[in-house]
Amino acid sequence: MSKFQFKQFSLEQDRCAMKIGTDGVLLGAWTPIENNPFSVLDIGTGTGIIALMLAQRSHAEQIDALEIDENTYEQAVDNFENSPWGDRLFCFHAGLDEFVEEPEDEYDLIVSNPPFYTEDYKTENQQRDLARFSDALPFEDLIEAAALLLSENGIFSVIIPFKEEENFIAIAKEYELHPIKITRVKGNPNSDIKRSLLAFSSNESDTILKDELIIETGRHIYTPEYIELTKDFYLKM
Repeated sequence: MSKFQFKQFSLEQDRCAMKIGTDGVLLGAWTPIENNPFSVLDIGTGTGIIALMLAQRSHAEQIDALEIDENTYEQAVDNFENSPWGDRLFCFHAGLDEFVEEPEDEYDLIVSNPPFYTEDYKTENQQRDLARFSDALPFEDLIEAAALLLSENGIFSVIIPFKEEENFIAIAKEYELHPIKITRVKGNPNSDIKRSLLAFSSNESDTILKDELIIETGRHIYTPEYIELTKDFYLKM
């Protein structure tokens, strides 16, 4: 099944290396939009899922997406055009470094589900593992770009492995980006924290909102918090 159906839009993903997963849905649903963003940038859009979720959730007039892989880029464009918000969504076929060289605009919201290397990914092929690792977008490049492209009251929002959280926040601080909201995600009540959802602003906040999200209590038995977060998107929620 290459087609993925949500309540208000559907996506094709047969040409994308990175398929739709929980991380993208979490980030799209969780990202703070209290600053009523006019312009949004999704870095490494993949299928386009996060950009599409933000089109559904917000009144942003300009939602730009970046995708470096040609096949994935073409698929994201198709997914945008086939959605109810095609006139607000635009995808650039470019890498982050090219995009940052000639920035057109500032953005009120920047989101990224960056490719990252996970231990459970390791294969028997060291060369492939290494290639995968160096392909991953370095966090520092991502943070530096966000600091450059963010509007004065803009928000920068990511999902990363929990073990990278401390490091990511430390790098962000060097670029004067401060955490305003942190949600740590566990698959079930007994599992380790797997992911961190982080939102940053250039305005330092006295209080950082911190909480924990558990996805399910048993196989496909979702917690009320996870249902509340994703119910506007998943068909069966």
